[in-house]
Amino acid sequence: MDSPQRPAPQSAPPGCPMHVGVSTPLYGEMFSADPDAVYDKLRAHGPAAPVELAPGVDATLVTSHEAARRVLQNPGMFARDSRRWAALNEGRVPMDSPVLPMMFYRPNCLFTDGAEHLRLRKAVTESLERLNDNRLNRHVERIAGYLIDQFGPLGRADLLNDYAKLLPLLLFNQLFGCPADIGDRLTRSMSALFDGLDVIEANEELTSCLMDLVALKRRQPGDDITSWLIQHPAGLRDEELKDQLVMLMGAGVEPERNLIGNALLLLLSGEGGPGLRIEEALDDVLWNNPPIANYATHYPMQDLDLGGVPIDAGSPVVISFAAANSDPALTDARLTLSKGAHLAWGAGPHACPAKSPAQLIALSAIECLLNALPDVVLAVPAESVEWRPGPFQRGLVSLPVRFSPVAARTTVPGAGAGADTAPAGPSDRSPGGSETAQAYPQATTAPAPGRAPQKKGWWSSFLDVFRL
Repeated sequence: MDSPQRPAPQSAPPGCPMHVGVSTPLYGEMFSADPDAVYDKLRAHGPAAPVELAPGVDATLVTSHEAARRVLQNPGMFARDSRRWAALNEGRVPMDSPVLPMMFYRPNCLFTDGAEHLRLRKAVTESLERLNDNRLNRHVERIAGYLIDQFGPLGRADLLNDYAKLLPLLLFNQLFGCPADIGDRLTRSMSALFDGLDVIEANEELTSCLMDLVALKRRQPGDDITSWLIQHPAGLRDEELKDQLVMLMGAGVEPERNLIGNALLLLLSGEGGPGLRIEEALDDVLWNNPPIANYATHYPMQDLDLGGVPIDAGSPVVISFAAANSDPALTDARLTLSKGAHLAWGAGPHACPAKSPAQLIALSAIECLLNALPDVVLAVPAESVEWRPGPFQRGLVSLPVRFSPVAARTTVPGAGAGADTAPAGPSDRSPGGSETAQAYPQATTAPAPGRAPQKKGWWSSFLDVFRL
């Protein structure tokens, strides 16, 4: 790390945002349509540049691969604890900003440092290590088959909202050991948070349903991640347990849906070349369209400079995994798409602890889909697909496809054999929801005591079918 002593300010090239003191926005259609052009522009400032994550939320974006590794691997200089965020503490950040749910402090692995981080991460990693690959694969295959049955008879689908988005949500309900009501609430609240809808209400509902789950598993432990975390020698408190579950689901669901969706687009568009294998498509995505493009927010412990770029203590420093991966300095590594060079899984003490399960889930999900629908093709030109706006993720709005209709292998109780019915899931209540999901009838499920009836969700309907 460079000396904390700042160099004399240097003039920026005319016409660039730094020249006039304006930050580059990382939101809106212009950024989502061509983020690489924005990253190229930001590189003119050096290894990092001023950006705006959302209106009123300023940060520094690290675009250099070498500088990104220096930040990620230097916890003594860069902290993850967002309670150090000076602008937030001073009331200069809008409290209804859509990026706050991804940046607020929670006492989990993402936002802690030092001994506390080690304690929490040990509980998480050792609980994840109890997952058996064969068991995980069976869960994915069963959920994939169930989802394909919902749209298979129609001969058309939106593989983002009907498949890639729902599969990891249902999988984490399975891995957490959620009963029907809690699982439906968890699915709805996480979907709302990811889509930036009613984020304050969604965050409150997420907290409530996970606290209910922790209380249930303390009384009735099972063979699931929630119970394993409770039983871990770290002795996590209920609030800590809740926040490790938030971290696991947030780090597992959003990146997973984008990894699956982006790889399917590459495979179906043919842009990866003929005969591209699924494993190769996943590697390509991790290099060129990483599911989480910009994140891993750090807060400098003191004023410093990063390769000549001055950064104030307590200001957000965001790592651009996408820009770091496309850094021109990585020419040799990019020629071979070396798995060890890209930063899609992070680096340092906060590197993703579950990259092997994440790749297994994506591989299995795509294999199941392509085996079930061997003639699936894009229903729109590849260049016309839309990307979701926002600073953090690189994910599709939708992925319309068509294929020869296939008969359903499982049915929702009460529906005729092969009927193309399914519950009302998250995609029918969010922007970009597919016509497939919107066409399904909606039922209600018995609420928890004191709660109003809710539309029957994907998890409770999945449990109806498999009697889990």
